Amino acid sequence: MPGNTALDNTPVTDGGRVAAAYRRSMSSGRARLAEVLGGHVEVESSGAWLTTAEGHRFLNVGGYGVFITGARHPTVVREVERQLRAHPIGTRIFLDPAAARAAELLTSVTPPGLERVHFSGSGTEAVEAAIKLARLNGRHRLVSMTGGYHGKTMGALSLTARETFQRPFRPLLPDVEHVPFGDAAALAEVLGRHPGEACVVVEPVQGEGGVVIPPPGYLRAVRAACTEHGALLVVDEVQTGLGRLGAWWGCDAEGVSPDVLLSGKALGGAVLPVAATVATQEVFGVLDRDPILHTSTFSAAPIAMAAVSGAVLAIREDGLVERAAALGARLTPELERIVAARLPHHPCEVRGAGLLIGIEFADPAMAADLFMALVTHGVIANLSLNSDHVVRLTPPATMTDSDVAFLFERFERAAVTVAERNPEYEVLADA
Repeated sequence: MPGNTALDNTPVTDGGRVAAAYRRSMSSGRARLAEVLGGHVEVESSGAWLTTAEGHRFLNVGGYGVFITGARHPTVVREVERQLRAHPIGTRIFLDPAAARAAELLTSVTPPGLERVHFSGSGTEAVEAAIKLARLNGRHRLVSMTGGYHGKTMGALSLTARETFQRPFRPLLPDVEHVPFGDAAALAEVLGRHPGEACVVVEPVQGEGGVVIPPPGYLRAVRAACTEHGALLVVDEVQTGLGRLGAWWGCDAEGVSPDVLLSGKALGGAVLPVAATVATQEVFGVLDRDPILHTSTFSAAPIAMAAVSGAVLAIREDGLVERAAALGARLTPELERIVAARLPHHPCEVRGAGLLIGIEFADPAMAADLFMALVTHGVIANLSLNSDHVVRLTPPATMTDSDVAFLFERFERAAVTVAERNPEYEVLADA
């Protein structure tokens, strides 16, 4: 019988065999990247920690924003296990109580006026649903921000303003414009040219753009410009929402209610992939008239809905929004101190909002070096997809004091390693 024998019967955790299977059946490029990072095979996770097949433990402050609740939070696991035993996947013919409960829990914590939900499997699908809602509401022109990241499916990619990702797949959607992030006047100028025709998609803080924090009042000004010119406002909170910035949503900090809000990543409680497009009654109403106009086989799957309910309950009951704010206020200044002390001659800036923290270097090679050094010293971080100058940290809000102490110690070790490997900056500084 044909087939691969390496992984046919039971999971194999040997790094070489797993990498070989990736090369045969998945992505050889992904296998090469893993080898550069040490060839580790991850097999277990709990809280802020990841364990490899070899028994090495890593503090996970990466994960692209998924782990605000930490891995395998007991509330999320309880909800998912209960649903798994009863009814994990629905027929999509009858009504499902797990979906109804998840939607009500989610809308109980969204900004005012956002009352209707379409669930999907990923953030980029949530963006696609928002684009379709915009068109159904007569807004066929899309406006997003330079440096913004909204996914890589064809519609979402049209909004993700990075040449590297767009070039191989053109032509993309027509009538898309990009304006500078943080510049509300530039946005208003574009909207003024297309009254009543535009849909604006914006992040409260650009995560993949390199933790770019806009000036105070920016989101309020964006809301005002959209209202003035009849534009639909979509706020992409796939990475920033559910407590990541120290508030339930980045919108909350400025008292802004968008027409559509996008959620994902942490929405599945770090147990299952799920996302959501949450809209006002007025915007969503066009789908009420035809419930099969925008559908997906696994949209609102009961087991995913259990994860959503578990995530919202865990964040609310454990006070993780408040904890994210407090931890962020503790982490960012100390990381800034370490960088200043250990890399004094290396141009670098540390910035953060809640538990979304970026360390930006003038030289992208330095960012890559810090990322690698962190892995070597037992810490998982991320490089920013839209900014290769920035190492990004998205720690869980469940981190303990000992976890925080470990992060500071290992981050300092990594900074020392980077300084030792890159003495040319110090030479130039002394010249």
